[in-house]
Amino acid sequence: MNPTATAAPPAPAEQRSAQYDAFHAARARTGLVSRLYAAAMGEDYPAEVAASSSCDWPLLGLMTARLRMRPGQLLVDAGCGTGGIGLWLARALALRLEGFDLSPVAVAQATDRRPHFGMSADRAAFRAADLEDTGLPDSSAHGIVCADALGRAADPDVAVRELGRLLAPGGRLVLTRATRTGTDPIWEEQARAAGLMVEHVDERPAEPATWDRLYRLWIAHADELRRELGEDQARNMLREAHQMLPVLPGRRAVLLTLRRPANVPSGLGAADTMTGPGRHADERTP
Repeated sequence: MNPTATAAPPAPAEQRSAQYDAFHAARARTGLVSRLYAAAMGEDYPAEVAASSSCDWPLLGLMTARLRMRPGQLLVDAGCGTGGIGLWLARALALRLEGFDLSPVAVAQATDRRPHFGMSADRAAFRAADLEDTGLPDSSAHGIVCADALGRAADPDVAVRELGRLLAPGGRLVLTRATRTGTDPIWEEQARAAGLMVEHVDERPAEPATWDRLYRLWIAHADELRRELGEDQARNMLREAHQMLPVLPGRRAVLLTLRRPANVPSGLGAADTMTGPGRHADERTP
């Protein structure tokens, strides 16, 4: 979910951080938002993950298959939110996990969730960082997952290059992307600029309908949202719903898998040791 989805240029990182902090703090006080996600996704809702995104069971399965990681390797969860996706994948695949998010509140919540997934501090760590400047070492990740976060980056081109820098040779970045049906996506161009190759493009035909159901549920439960989340957060969610519902028809959603070729290092690090500014039109992520 993007509580600041607008057509305007992205706000400074500090302002965006405060907005996401307020959202995550409000959501932690009530189970209403999770219940609405569950109602929209039905049996595809992974309750344990409880992500504020389009993450469902089919997406988790695709991510697992496309990452192709081995036990003990390092997974980075980019724009991790409250950590559910990364923690679920790390537990399922016996991985180490490094997650980061712009919101310190979300990072604290993700850290608190580690015991629920049986993950200790030496297996999973979370930090506050931006997609364009992660602070992580070159070639430090065997795999990266980025779910519904790239569209919130101030500069998606820079963010893809930064995530590419983190990948070890042979490592994969799996991320959700969206564009308009019939348009030429910019994925190949962005991948090349980051030294990556497009390995798979998996269509997600059910994703737009999921957002449609969810947004209509938000509108139908507007009074409950105001009562349980507060006026500001409810207003943000309802504004997003009204803005995005008209543009969902014709939306093409995919899971994109990018790979760093095994013989092209991204930097001097070793994985076993731990374009111009602006938002692209195809990255309007709910």
